[in-house]
Amino acid sequence: MKRITSILILCLLTQSVWAQKEFKPAFIKSKMEQVTAWQLANPLHHPTDWTNGAFYAGVTAAYETTQKQWILDSLMALGERTNWKPGHRYDHADDIAISQTYVDIYRIKKDESFIKPTWDTLIKIQFWPGKEIANHGISWWWCDALFMGPPTFAKIAKETGDASFLATNDKFFKECYDLLYNQDEHLFARDASYLMDKNGNQKLEANGKKIFWSRGNGWVMGGLVRLLNELPKDYPQRGFYETLFKEMSASLAKLQQADGLWRSSLLDPQAYPGGEASGSGFDIYALAWGVNTGLLPKKEYLPVIKKGWKGLNTLVQANGKVGWVQPIGADPRRNFDKDSYEVFGSGAYLLAGSEVIKLKK
Repeated sequence: MKRITSILILCLLTQSVWAQKEFKPAFIKSKMEQVTAWQLANPLHHPTDWTNGAFYAGVTAAYETTQKQWILDSLMALGERTNWKPGHRYDHADDIAISQTYVDIYRIKKDESFIKPTWDTLIKIQFWPGKEIANHGISWWWCDALFMGPPTFAKIAKETGDASFLATNDKFFKECYDLLYNQDEHLFARDASYLMDKNGNQKLEANGKKIFWSRGNGWVMGGLVRLLNELPKDYPQRGFYETLFKEMSASLAKLQQADGLWRSSLLDPQAYPGGEASGSGFDIYALAWGVNTGLLPKKEYLPVIKKGWKGLNTLVQANGKVGWVQPIGADPRRNFDKDSYEVFGSGAYLLAGSEVIKLKK
């Protein structure tokens, strides 16, 4: 009898959560349209900038979710402004992040001119390593690159049928993983400078913990989602990426704060109080995708996602502006408040919404 009563109470609680406005499809679609419209009207960077790589990934997700023609028109306008070209630094992962959107638009319109410049750029990367390897020893030497580069390589591999792009991605990805992934914390350092300083000492937060940047790890999580979405189910290296995704998911779930959000410094939340929108948005996007695809157990992660999505929506202003976004940087040490915004914060919100709306009651 007690067990039946407990199950009934759990069902009632679950129903009450889903009844809340933040989880209704109409609310999610409306907010996604509002955030998209506000950010399109308030641009900050050159169209091919890495920041827009994240934003337009979210805009694409908003179109796929809402099917609004004006959102697709904005994506077409992006490509027309840039002539479908990535940034000028062919060997830098930041400059091919925007190409993810080009491939997504190509899949709708089937015009090969939308992906030809990116295709040519990735071929060039394979044969002409460029300055990044010369200066840093590896191509993807900072963890953010794992959002920028891998999905682009995998998308082009799928559309061209050229598996060499997947092999190149595996090589670059694992070089970054070997350098920056902490096997104890299951988190990425931003780059090698956060492993130790010039004197050979480990950089630490005020509480003595290692520095793990929220958005940096959010970049990795979002990149893993977008990579795994493209890889063949039987791809030999898929297991490596899935294991990494599960490890990081477990670690990040434990670091969620009471308001449902993540702090800019993951292991020292008191040092930089206030939930940060971009890292939190990418985490919610990734965890919701993990549940939707069955890669993460629903019972364990659904409460984390629900609390996170409610918290994230408290950062969105009435006009669609996503506030509490940490400014551009490479570490947690950046001041931000309710009026701080960046295009990648909006992109992270849109990506999160595109997966939360798919959750089953």
